[in-house]
Amino acid sequence: MSLAQRLTITQPMRVFWITWFGQLISILGSGLTSFGVGAKVFLDTRSTTQFALLSFFALAPMVVLSPIAGTLIDRWDRRRAMLLADLGNGFTTLLIFSMLLASERGLFKLEPWHFYLPVALGACFGAFRWPAFFATVTLIVPKQHLGRANAMAEVASGASQILSPIIAGALIDSVGLKGVLTVDVCSFFIAVTTLLMVRFPRPTASAEGQQGKGSLLAEMKQGWAFISARKGLLSLMAFTGVAVLCMDLVVLLITPLVLAFTDISTLGRIASIAGVGALLGGIGMGVWGGPKNPLHGILGFHAFSGVVLFMAAPAPSVPLVATAAALYLFTMPPVMAGIQSIWQRKIPADLQGRAAAVKRMIILCVSPFAALIAGPLADDIFEPAMREGGALASTMGRLLGVGPGRGIAVIFIVLGLLTLTNVAAGWLNPRLRNLDKELPDALPDTPPATSDDTAAPNAPTAGASAS
Repeated sequence: MSLAQRLTITQPMRVFWITWFGQLISILGSGLTSFGVGAKVFLDTRSTTQFALLSFFALAPMVVLSPIAGTLIDRWDRRRAMLLADLGNGFTTLLIFSMLLASERGLFKLEPWHFYLPVALGACFGAFRWPAFFATVTLIVPKQHLGRANAMAEVASGASQILSPIIAGALIDSVGLKGVLTVDVCSFFIAVTTLLMVRFPRPTASAEGQQGKGSLLAEMKQGWAFISARKGLLSLMAFTGVAVLCMDLVVLLITPLVLAFTDISTLGRIASIAGVGALLGGIGMGVWGGPKNPLHGILGFHAFSGVVLFMAAPAPSVPLVATAAALYLFTMPPVMAGIQSIWQRKIPADLQGRAAAVKRMIILCVSPFAALIAGPLADDIFEPAMREGGALASTMGRLLGVGPGRGIAVIFIVLGLLTLTNVAAGWLNPRLRNLDKELPDALPDTPPATSDDTAAPNAPTAGASAS
């Protein structure tokens, strides 16, 4: 046995934790760059449009490429697909670093639109990261522990959202954007090192996964065909779409709700408290693992999140809104981890990449839709209706008061009712309620053994082109 083979880690749970740690560091680094570049663009231009376009180019390639990425992930060695994502993102960070350096040396004038290409390129590589990670989890984690594993992925995401802005803000003040980018590049080296240390098992071939083999287009269609033929999974996707829409609108609108009655520093404290709630929810789910039937936990926590929204609507109060925000984000990891574990258990391992990519593409479309409707709902409908003499001033105004932010408070009540309606509709839908009974698990009780021959026949070498 060679030295490399002796140093390679194959024990499933050790593989999971090492991989998870590497991806945690990687997304923390990505969060630093995202915050730093976004802050630079906004501060240089003071243009919300330029800032929003940056977000668009960070999201749109993921939506477009998800089906292709999922198909390639099922074809390739998933460890190498994750290496491709990390190396590609590291390259785009170096590209931004080079642009800054060239601009400082007077070679050209750096404009906001210059960031769009590297950001979009990074999003192209990022389209491979999470589908490959979640498809890999089913290969290395026993299915009874999938809820815990997915909760830890939520912890990683939550930690990035909390820590990245704090760390990036401190670094920008001390070493500037180039220092932030340097830390990000180092984070990718750590992620790549952890992936080089481990080996993933190959997925067991299934009849569903082998359908359409040989044609990239046919394999892409197979992911949707598998989901659409199973009404329970379609119902779960519809339920998830409504849940994500409510969550996105709450996250978007809580900022103007809070700033309507307090200052930005208080908003920051509320955001930090809310982030702690999300982190505790993820850790709690990671320790607990969720109920035997994940759907019960999903519906229960989602219903609780709807009730919590009513707390944020009464007369403006910083303690009340902070508590509601923390409780609301506390429910997100159990809901999302439970949903993810159902998808992983019900889809054959060799079809995970394609099915997960289709689901991700559809769910990713919800966020831009929420961003498009949030402003008109608040500015054009509910806020005017809750002013003195507005259409709702004599009814809802008696309960919530009138003035700035009160229209958004009404939206929160509507979203709370929509959340509870989503829970009721999910429970009353027999296909969703009986999903665990009607659709058998596609995964074995224990993960497959790791093979010494880790390279799949069609796997690209690390850093190879995704085309």
